[in-house]
Amino acid sequence: MNNYIAIDIGASSGRAVASYVDDGKIKIKEINRFANGFTRKNRQNVWDIDYLFEQILMSLNKAKLLGIESCYLSIDTWGVDYIFLDQKGKRLQEVVSYRDSRTNNTMDKVFEKISKEEIYKKTGIQFLSFNTLYQLYEESSSLKKQASTILLVPDYLNYLLTGVSKNEITNLSTTQLMNVYKSELDQQLLKLLDISQQVFPEIVEAGTYLGEITLYLTEKYDLPITHVYATTSHDTASAVLGAVGDRKKKWAFLSSGTWSLIGQELNKPIISKNALNKGYSNERGFAGTYRFLKNIIGMWIVQRVRKDWPENYTFPEIVEEAKKNKDFKAFIDFNDERFINPKNMIEEIQRYCKETNQKIPKTIGEIAQVIYLNLAIIYAISIEDLKDITKSNIEILNIVGGGSNNNYLNELTSQYTNCEVIVGPIEATVFGNLAATMIATKQFETVEEVRESIGKSNNIIRFKKTRNFSEVQKDIEKFKEVTQYEYRT
Repeated sequence: MNNYIAIDIGASSGRAVASYVDDGKIKIKEINRFANGFTRKNRQNVWDIDYLFEQILMSLNKAKLLGIESCYLSIDTWGVDYIFLDQKGKRLQEVVSYRDSRTNNTMDKVFEKISKEEIYKKTGIQFLSFNTLYQLYEESSSLKKQASTILLVPDYLNYLLTGVSKNEITNLSTTQLMNVYKSELDQQLLKLLDISQQVFPEIVEAGTYLGEITLYLTEKYDLPITHVYATTSHDTASAVLGAVGDRKKKWAFLSSGTWSLIGQELNKPIISKNALNKGYSNERGFAGTYRFLKNIIGMWIVQRVRKDWPENYTFPEIVEEAKKNKDFKAFIDFNDERFINPKNMIEEIQRYCKETNQKIPKTIGEIAQVIYLNLAIIYAISIEDLKDITKSNIEILNIVGGGSNNNYLNELTSQYTNCEVIVGPIEATVFGNLAATMIATKQFETVEEVRESIGKSNNIIRFKKTRNFSEVQKDIEKFKEVTQYEYRT
């Protein structure tokens, strides 16, 4: 029996999951969970990458204690953030978080040197102020000159384990530095950053074998014999691979977590003015596919409200309070940059409502209802844009990830998008992470086969359309009027 361990690290937490296949079903068991988050250091928001690596080693040690003597390991994390290494392979700086404010005004600086349209034509990537392109633009020249290697976060963790430096394509494609058609970085953009292509190691596909964990680590920490694979190392790429979809109907995905990623899995990129204006990305997926998607703010809003609220509410309790206030309406564009990392999320929401002459939510239930209502509306607009750009009639929306636990939001999403909603798997990112490695190790032969197994291994819930779509159109139109959403591309 093959043993697999998936390491899945998000912006607020990470976990290690042990897995094996039994009777065609993928069995999973969480063996370690740990907190994550950026902290303020030297006036920057930074990740504690050393702590994350220690947790990976601890996870493998726990696997050994559970009787796992050998395994296949794969790591996924968030995208865009990176590490500089010197010639000896030592880290040169702290790992700055994409939520740091250093790039707030950087895009305009870059657009003075190369147009927005030209960048999109080259990369096909949505314009977000924290993309790696803009982070690297703000790095000091001296630091860039010292760098011998640049690795993204999961690739750096793989390097620490194996000593092998590679950049996996699904994550590297999120940087807005990679050619949308080829597996190579764009020379003009690198020249703009004053960075040589040589500092980026070889680009590899998900499913590439990297090597065994070094003997030093295995012996020092009492670890299993561990074979490390570069999986779909961007967590959204893993979530999309872990989605079950619907073979008989046109379907889209919504990966619901700290961020909401909504889109379709395509065989070719779409580089059009419409795609650019609507903010859609062409990120790489498994086996040569593209994640044609839009990056939307997600559960981050609720997470911050919970943190900033003076009383302690669980997430299920917040949902119940929202249900009690389902008739409360205020329209907010949560994609506005003011909501990326405000000092106080509650006050920022209330300030927005005051500025737009709307009723101000005051209770936790009113605030939560406003969040869920507007997320459903933003999803609906994104689905309509997706239909228009791809020229496909989307009937099914497969919601995956931790945010899919919220059946109240799932129901609102079904109503406002006018789609049948498939919910699950909740652990799509873990299943996708495992799927890439399982295909690489011949546990499964094809994506279709592994997705069928994922479907059998999970409780998949469906939400049928229960409301006349014309009833919600007024809310969508009011949202556009208040937020001027169509003009904020």
